[in-house]
Amino acid sequence: MDLSVNGLQAFVATGGRDFDSKLPAVVLIHGAGFDHSAWALHSRWFAHHGFSVLVPDLPGHGRSAGPPLRSITVMADWTAALLTAVGAVKAHLIGHSMGSLIALETTARHPEKVSALGLIGTAATMTVGPDLLKAAEANDEAAIDMVSIWGLGFAAELGGSLAPGLWMHGGAQRVLQHCPSGVLYSDLAACNAYSGALAAAAKVTVPTTLILGERDMMTPAKAGKALAAAITGARTVVLSGAGHMLMTERPDELLAAIRG
Repeated sequence: MDLSVNGLQAFVATGGRDFDSKLPAVVLIHGAGFDHSAWALHSRWFAHHGFSVLVPDLPGHGRSAGPPLRSITVMADWTAALLTAVGAVKAHLIGHSMGSLIALETTARHPEKVSALGLIGTAATMTVGPDLLKAAEANDEAAIDMVSIWGLGFAAELGGSLAPGLWMHGGAQRVLQHCPSGVLYSDLAACNAYSGALAAAAKVTVPTTLILGERDMMTPAKAGKALAAAITGARTVVLSGAGHMLMTERPDELLAAIRG
């Protein structure tokens, strides 16, 4: 569905069912350079099991209008505005990679709007290497190669998709290739500049689960565990052998961890 958020058109997927503000709400937030399609499987499960689902394309991504938002704090305020736009009182926020920082910061800045928190492929500091930033700024195809190669775990590069005939590496590359010029760089720069994760973590009071990939090269599990230690009562699940792109690599295990 299309909404107006802060005066700009935003596309929000709902998992195949109309959003109903009377049901418990779940918001699924994508990572840098991606869009709502990253959550295709999980959004449908929640929508067909008693939840109302919001899977936004962040501004400038996918089908949403406007330039990309240039900081995690601004993206967090936009997420809160999205909830206001649909009339949701509270929501369970679930974010992957950059989306996890957005979810975390939203919880710290707008605690009255968040009922629970899920952080996937996350870390207190998401430093981006200078070669990747330079390539992304130049709209060099090498940036897409770096994200897709480093993002997927070793086993995923050999095949193994649960959906017959799909290639995880090629699928990730195709979404990034369709990302508008400058958006991937803007997202990566926002992650690189964000230094508020630990301060935000100290403010979290809602039930929180962190789901990490044992072989994640972009947000190593060790870094995710350090963030978990800063959140009171946080639960941590590490998926053996998995890389960074857990929604495609381990969709069933990820869903079980989120539900748990």
